[in-house]
Amino acid sequence: MSGSQDDPRLDLRGLPLRVAQVAWVVVALVALAIIYFSLPALFAQFTTHCRGAAAVCLERGQLPPEYAQAFREAGIPPRSFAILMVVVDAFSRLVWFAVGALIFLRRSRDPMALLVAFFLVSFGTATFASDGVHALVSANPAWRIPGTGMQILGEFGAVMFFLLFPGGRFAPRWTRWLAVAFLAFQIPGYFFPNIYSVLGPGNVEGLVFMGLVLGMLGSQIYRYRRVSTPRQRRQTKWVVAGSVVAICALFGLLSPLFFFPKALGNSSPFVLSLASTLVPLTMLLIPLSVGVAVLRSGLFDIDVVINRALVYATLTAALVLVYVGGVVGLQRLLSPLLGESNQLAIVTSTLAIAALFSPLRRRIQTLIDRRFYRKKYDARKTLEAFSARLRDETNLEKLNVDLLSVVRETVQPEHVSLWLKPADHQVKR
Repeated sequence: MSGSQDDPRLDLRGLPLRVAQVAWVVVALVALAIIYFSLPALFAQFTTHCRGAAAVCLERGQLPPEYAQAFREAGIPPRSFAILMVVVDAFSRLVWFAVGALIFLRRSRDPMALLVAFFLVSFGTATFASDGVHALVSANPAWRIPGTGMQILGEFGAVMFFLLFPGGRFAPRWTRWLAVAFLAFQIPGYFFPNIYSVLGPGNVEGLVFMGLVLGMLGSQIYRYRRVSTPRQRRQTKWVVAGSVVAICALFGLLSPLFFFPKALGNSSPFVLSLASTLVPLTMLLIPLSVGVAVLRSGLFDIDVVINRALVYATLTAALVLVYVGGVVGLQRLLSPLLGESNQLAIVTSTLAIAALFSPLRRRIQTLIDRRFYRKKYDARKTLEAFSARLRDETNLEKLNVDLLSVVRETVQPEHVSLWLKPADHQVKR
């Protein structure tokens, strides 16, 4: 996917190139039409008066009566929630589309980049954003064929992307049958939603799906370790980094719903608004990282990005645990003395977080460098030790030996030698 010597570009030419470009333009126009016509359908769906249990209403993409009442009591019209959801949906789908269009304009002669452009445009506008397609089809059944077709194309593009990126070939070769199995498992569900009910509980379907996904991730690991060139490995790191950060951020946003359901129960409508807004925005890290991997991976040091992401993600998780544990623990200890509603626990925990930030960050940085960047960590420590000796050592011969040893250990060249310019003893008059 580049023009470098270690990763020559495979260009499309002639009739195949024209056919692929025309096909992408057709898919892009259909995707834009789906986005445009689904927005009024989504707005009508969100503003439709729902009768029934909250779970049923949310499954239909409608606002439950108790949620609508909570918004009204807070002075927020339910229409404002509908507008927010429509705007966020349109923005997220347009970002997926824009990244795919940019890749098409810049790399349309590269088969792998063209596949990525198909994947982003179809998956981001129909498969991932399935609520818009469902609302459009419910409002106008004539959109069923193009809408379902776009979802299937997005499913196909996602599978091909994970099994072929970035080299463009199946590695190992048997993974092509994994693609067939995944598509054969997923696509019938678009036409027969209850087809897998014969398998028993929904857990069986979920386990099969996870098994196929793990197989695709395993193929990426195999490709990275055995097949990819250095540039392709940087591209893979960008995609993996974006996906992992998006998933971790998504977990961080939704974890309070699972760990503190009682505390958030009274504010569930507002939690719904927050989650519905941030989830699609967080997932935009995936198309953005894919775009960087395809177009600009050679300009940025992904190892630095991954290192900082690991450090600050771990640091954030540790500080959150310390803060929550401190607040809960201190409140239980101090409640007999100060009552249930005391601010001392919150103030103390906040001061503890401020005091722990810098030393904890340095400790986590050292642990991550030692665990994931061992060679760079050892090289840095070796250079620091040599710099310390250099300030105190006066024996030139010993310094020469130390310098050669440091170069061998850090740079690891095939051969190393040291040449010193002879001193000029002539005294100029």
